[in-house]
Amino acid sequence: MDKTINAKQLRASLPETVRRVRRGERFTVLYRSRPAFRIVPVEEGLVEAAAPLAEDPVYRARAVGRSGDGRASRDHDRILYGARGARKR
Repeated sequence: MDKTINAKQLRASLPETVRRVRRGERFTVLYRSRPAFRIVPVEEGLVEAAAPLAEDPVYRARAVGRSGDGRASRDHDRILYGARGARKR
């Protein structure tokens, strides 16, 4: 039987949820109080091929997107996409 969690709980406990799924637990994730998707273990033959989360280079990657020039993201959007492409905030 699936355990039910909401998207906020999933974000807050993703590494623990991954460990639990790898042990065989299944989850139904609610988004805006409605079932959105299920998290289930991969097929048994593929489990050995999955690298541990701590060894995943994307999981360990440093945060990106911080500006070294002191500009806001809307300024970068304006530079990259022009006045028409910049989103209003």
